Order: sequence, then structure tokens, then C-alpha cells
Amino acid sequence: MHYQVIVDTGILLALIDRNDGHHTWVTERLKEIAPPLLTCEAVISESWFLLQRVKRGREILLQLLAQKQIIIQFDLDAELATVMTLLSRYQSVPVSLADAELVRMSELYPSSLIFTLDSDFLVYRKNRDRPIPLLMPLLDA
Repeated sequence: MHYQVIVDTGILLALIDRNDGHHTWVTERLKEIAPPLLTCEAVISESWFLLQRVKRGREILLQLLAQKQIIIQFDLDAELATVMTLLSRYQSVPVSLADAELVRMSELYPSSLIFTLDSDFLVYRKNRDRPIPLLMPLLDA
């Protein structure tokens, strides 16, 4: 089965920052994935902030977007009610706006998996009770 791959912040940071402990794992996995990677604006915003001290990090992030290696495929206006429900449901985890948007994206793209370093995605569920298919180091044994 061909999966659409939804990418989380930690993956983008590890891809761009060669000093990140997960850089090699992420780059090896990306050799197996056909672009584009899907994401949301909240992930791009988190990444932008966290890349402020990485040399050329922000420039590389923008290049990935310009080259359509990563595309923003989420409309928060259209999905706000559902995202608010997810934020409420998982407030004890706690859940970030970016995570809630990615959970919603996993519902909108049924043949998708989330590429993440965040173990909170083991707790989150799509369509209320279904585990989200994940690509993460913890599961990649």
C-alpha cells in the first residue's frame, strides 16, 4: 500500500540540522519516501522558531517548501471545530496545536502515516478510537 506521509516538526528539525541525534535515521527513512511530504502551517511555524539557531536552517526550510518537497495541506479555518475537539480531548497529554492538526490530517488522508519523533502520537487516535499509522524510531526496530 502507498502511504501519504504527514511530517511533524521533529522530523523537519532532524532533517535540516545535521547535529540532531536523529538526522541519520531521518535521512535514511526519507530515501524510502516519495515526495512531497504533507504538513500544516503550525508545524512550519514551530520549525521556523526552533531553527533560529541552526545555520541556514530557516533558509533550508523555505527551500523545501519552494521546491514542493513539503507541502502545506491543511485548512485550519475549515477544520477548526474538529481541531478544537481534539485539543480538548487530549489536553492532559498535553497536545499542541500542531499535533492536533496532524491528527486531523491523518483522518482526512486515510492512506497516510505520520512521520514523527514524538511519542505522544502513540496516545492520539484518529476517528476517535483508531491508532494512527506512524513512522518513528521507537517503532522502527
